[in-house]
Amino acid sequence: MSKLKIFQIDSFTNQPFRGNPAAVCLSDHFPPDQWMQSMAAEMNLSETAFVCPADAGYQLRWFTPTIEVDLCGHATLAAAHVLWETGTLTPTEIASFQTLSGNLSAEREGDKIILDFPSEPATSQTAPAELLNSVNVAPLFVGKNRMDYLIEVGSIEDLTQLSVDYTQLKKVAARGLIVTAQSQTNDFDFWSRFFCPAVGVNEDPVTGSAHCCLAPYWAAKLGRNELRGFQASERGGSIDVQLKQDRVRLGGIATTIFSGELHVPLP
Repeated sequence: MSKLKIFQIDSFTNQPFRGNPAAVCLSDHFPPDQWMQSMAAEMNLSETAFVCPADAGYQLRWFTPTIEVDLCGHATLAAAHVLWETGTLTPTEIASFQTLSGNLSAEREGDKIILDFPSEPATSQTAPAELLNSVNVAPLFVGKNRMDYLIEVGSIEDLTQLSVDYTQLKKVAARGLIVTAQSQTNDFDFWSRFFCPAVGVNEDPVTGSAHCCLAPYWAAKLGRNELRGFQASERGGSIDVQLKQDRVRLGGIATTIFSGELHVPLP
């Protein structure tokens, strides 16, 4: 019986039980889609990543408990971390991934992992009624990229005290909602939260793909291309971002929680 290697990694944190947990499954081939979706539902984390060898690098797919998604930062960081931790890649090798969002890569810089992702800027939009009805705050800005809505609120107090009507938000034609505010501390440049009930996750703890939108937004507002963001979820986590033309470099730390084998035969 072939056994699937499985790991649980906390991403964008150097502390266990913080950041964003992701499961990573290593295999020599992708199991059927429904099997992977069932496995993601079994893990019941915001993302489960499946990694298998490709002609050049690795193929990578991401599943929430209910749906496959096009782009995920914290599970990519977790997948790269696992490849290095298991010795599948040497510490100096770059992790190259073929994904639904094109070719992505990760490299190690000291204790951090740097992801090379596409920039996903938001353009100004009129907020649909369901979006405004889903939050208890008046936004300073509303925009949208190919995946999510983005709203800026007036303070980090507005952000942290925000309550969301998930029933209303699920009616909005988007993957999710990024809410952000300029930082009022020296440790960070901006704060954010991310809500995505449409894909089975009410509030995501720390979201790399959301920072592909936040990086160009705050770079334009603050006049700097290198910034540090804090995602103010219950678990919390930080991401360093660097905007480079149409790419965003996302920097963070990963922490292994456990590893094991799945005692279910692969199809």
